[in-house]
Amino acid sequence: MVILLLVLLGFLVVLFVWAIAKYNLFVRLRNNRENSFADIDVQLKQRHDLIPQLVSTVKGYASHEKETLDLVVSARSGAINAKSIDERIVAENALTSALAGLNVTLEAYPDLKANTNFMQLQEEISDIENKLAAVRRFFNSTTKELNTAIEMFPASIIAGMFGFKKEIMFNIGDLERQNMEKAPEISF
Repeated sequence: MVILLLVLLGFLVVLFVWAIAKYNLFVRLRNNRENSFADIDVQLKQRHDLIPQLVSTVKGYASHEKETLDLVVSARSGAINAKSIDERIVAENALTSALAGLNVTLEAYPDLKANTNFMQLQEEISDIENKLAAVRRFFNSTTKELNTAIEMFPASIIAGMFGFKKEIMFNIGDLERQNMEKAPEISF
């Protein structure tokens, strides 16, 4: 009887140590995800700082494109005011779509495209977008690692007990996905 009790106690100790190890793993993975989003935040801050300069440069050339410019300004404001990581992802996707719409609109203004200030701003934004793509890939990698750990059985039991949940990825957004799925228009 004592041996059975010792085996049971040993099993419970092993189970307890395993649960602690899994909990610590989830905490480490969650912190890695938050840290990788901080890298995205740096690039987003730079992009947010450039947008007012871009809008004011464009206003001089395309004053009748007020609706497009207002959409960019509004999307930027939404991105700055978003609180959680999930809210920021949605808001940043809206801002990316608004900037893409602005770029399409500006194709009709050859004088603006020749403006040195505008070209420099476009170049800086393009550089930031490339950096954002890299840090988003890293963020999505850390998110995938966290989600995989949370969803695997039996660790999913520990994750559920302590409120760890599947997190969203930083994707391109629905509007961008729709634009990608359209066939390109070719004209000669």
